[in-house]
Amino acid sequence: MSQSSEVLLSVQDLKMYFPITKGIVIQRRIGYIKAVDGVTFDIHRGETLGLVGESGCGKSTTARAIIQLYQPTSGQVVFDGEHELTHMKGEQLRRMRRRMQMIFQDPYASLNPRMPVGTLVREPLEVHNLLTPGERLGRVQELLEIVGLNPYFVNRYPAEFSGGQRQRIGIAIALAVQPEFIVCDEPISSLDVSIQAQIINLLQDLQRQFGLTYLFIAHDLSVVRHISDRVAVMYLGKLAELTDSLTLYESPLHPYTKALLSAVPVPDPDTEEKRQRILLEGDVPSPANPPSGCRFSTRCPVASDVCKQIEPEWREVMPGHWVACHHV
Repeated sequence: MSQSSEVLLSVQDLKMYFPITKGIVIQRRIGYIKAVDGVTFDIHRGETLGLVGESGCGKSTTARAIIQLYQPTSGQVVFDGEHELTHMKGEQLRRMRRRMQMIFQDPYASLNPRMPVGTLVREPLEVHNLLTPGERLGRVQELLEIVGLNPYFVNRYPAEFSGGQRQRIGIAIALAVQPEFIVCDEPISSLDVSIQAQIINLLQDLQRQFGLTYLFIAHDLSVVRHISDRVAVMYLGKLAELTDSLTLYESPLHPYTKALLSAVPVPDPDTEEKRQRILLEGDVPSPANPPSGCRFSTRCPVASDVCKQIEPEWREVMPGHWVACHHV
């Protein structure tokens, strides 16, 4: 998969805090859930950046804050070098939505069950006033064919489709306005394994065909390795490590990345038997009350006193290889 050196999306110190309130009639704020707390990375035009981490670490919140479904607490999101998304509102932001779209995790919840497929796919064209009313039906049928569905299914409702077919409809909706950047928020996690491979292959084909750029969020590290050019590892609202896919899987540097990869099964019985698992002790701390210093220090097997007191710097230890760890 070709990767351009041109940065399409630049995220700088992105934070997304949700207030914790107390009281029924008079509510007062007693704290914050720090879902995303100072995330910085770039996505290059034409590449796929994988974002991995445990449930609740802030992956989906990061994605939604990037495309302004959530208004970030602070930080910058610069699109194509000149558009600062966090300052945009109203009509200006609506015009930018043509260039960035999202494929949601649950194809059963993201499609309106009362609208036929043709109306669902046509809606983005109407919102952005693209094509004439007469041309839109042809475009909808073309989109359904592109994602591998019968173009004459336009009058069917979402309930008449399987999970994999519904996710294809979601992909068609995202493609309708010809975006440059698509957030794939765990698009295969609710699908059967056999269908997962089909959707992954479809996304890769579409990327080559239309020159798309992806932010791909997933739990399955094997899938992320297959589809991603670079991978970012997230833990409790912060990035732990970011580098190209090959380097991350063969030479991880952060203790959390090493623990994650040690849990991935190896299809060779001899290698699997000799391999040593890294078992993390304790539970993930609450984002409402994160530990001081390094977020991973409460579970890290190599943590020292400095880890518990001083937050590690997000730094480039080798060209293109970013880590936040005192011991790297």
